[in-house]
Amino acid sequence: MKFSHAITGLVATAGLFAATPALADAVTLGSGDIGTSFTLNYDGFSGGTAISGLTGSTTFTLTGVSGNSYTFDYSVSNTSSAPVTDSRISSFAFNTDPTIASATSSGAFAYTTLNSNYPNGIGTVDVCFKDATTGSCAGGGSGGLTLGQTGTGSFTLSFSQPVSSLTLSDFYVRYQSISGVPGISSASGSGTLTSTSTSSGGTSVPEPGMLGLMAGGLVAMGLMRRRRAVSVSFKPAMA
Repeated sequence: MKFSHAITGLVATAGLFAATPALADAVTLGSGDIGTSFTLNYDGFSGGTAISGLTGSTTFTLTGVSGNSYTFDYSVSNTSSAPVTDSRISSFAFNTDPTIASATSSGAFAYTTLNSNYPNGIGTVDVCFKDATTGSCAGGGSGGLTLGQTGTGSFTLSFSQPVSSLTLSDFYVRYQSISGVPGISSASGSGTLTSTSTSSGGTSVPEPGMLGLMAGGLVAMGLMRRRRAVSVSFKPAMA
């Protein structure tokens, strides 16, 4: 694709800019986006303090839009590493716009709860998907995903009326049974959107920070071309 070639052409120029892309944490989908996948990475924290090595990843794929409902496949991975020696991802959650009316789920996180508090100061989330049938979004029991494990399944979000555009935002996961970090046995993780793609293997959609980097690269390339043109026009004539 031409867009892919443009990105490749900017790689050499990107080194001129010491900027870190600012990745978005919300995604908007409609019926025309069936087959679109988006991936988020999560960093764990407790009491406002980041926990080194406590990480995770999710990928959500829109598989259908019918009437008042949106259906997704999901894949959740516990990617934690040293100094964390053990942990379980017991739930994941996010907010919806418009307001969700109901949700169902299957697979590794087959239980749902709406409008419930998420731990570690996050507050109320619109919907969470859990490993156990509990009254809260924290999950419970001894299930969930341990280090290195991946769980898959599907979920359906339903609304009070047909929705032409759905926005998901504020993505979280819940960690329990943490060991290897003194004084911490449970925590939450905040998600950052890292990529989106289509089922046909299309080009990943650049996030806002990446677009800024690309724009800077184009400017730099234009300046270099201009300098070469000026250099040639002022080249002294040979005697």
